[in-house]
Amino acid sequence: MTVTVGVLALQGAFLEHLVLLRNAAVRLNEKQGSFNFIEVRNKEDLSQCDALIIPGGESTTISLVAAQSDLLEPLRQFVKVDRRPTWGTCAGLILLAEAANATKKGGQELIGGLDVRVNRNHFGRQIESFQADLNLQFLDDKFPGIFIRAPIVEKILPNISGSQESEQRLADTVVAPSRTAKDDAARAAMGSEVEVLGTLPGRLRKAAKQGAEVNAEDDVGDIIAVRQGNVFGTSFHPELTADTRIHQWWLREVQAALQRRSV
Repeated sequence: MTVTVGVLALQGAFLEHLVLLRNAAVRLNEKQGSFNFIEVRNKEDLSQCDALIIPGGESTTISLVAAQSDLLEPLRQFVKVDRRPTWGTCAGLILLAEAANATKKGGQELIGGLDVRVNRNHFGRQIESFQADLNLQFLDDKFPGIFIRAPIVEKILPNISGSQESEQRLADTVVAPSRTAKDDAARAAMGSEVEVLGTLPGRLRKAAKQGAEVNAEDDVGDIIAVRQGNVFGTSFHPELTADTRIHQWWLREVQAALQRRSV
């Protein structure tokens, strides 16, 4: 079976994802099957996809272009109604969140799919970008995480039916519209709990050393990788490295998800 994986190509690092996907597919054992990788610019492209990556870039721009291209609602259908495997990196994580703060109301729309609230641009301006070695639960060795105006998962939200109404009352917070999974297979793929797959520790300790009034012992780390069912999000940019391990892992996860649906 050939699996078609799309990369949303409205803005951002979509070409970099395509390069790593192709390299990852080469590194996978041939028994894993074959893949077809395409750029997604409209709903016709999206309709060909078994799985989707939403790349890093500018989340507001991606949202606006998707709305202008009549692609925003098909994306919600793909992620939240059909519940197909989807991965968002940086801006993609913001778009897949059910709530995002540090956002002007009306300035950005969300797709949703992950019961989390993200804090946009948590790490500051682009000049404050950095790289850190990350321990991720699904990899054996550390991964070089690149953070550029990156968000974090600020809060894990309850898994509820409908929209996250309590989040709507918060200032400078936008909430994704509610959508219902279309069938039992989609509901099974949704997952009831958000899994934390990676954190970035040490920032409170660093702040304490710089004189900030914080308790370094409370440093459990910023959440920078999560999964809920077959929707996956990372704060950082794997596509800006030459390391294909996350892409290889995700392609295997996509195949497993499709096999479960075919049973």
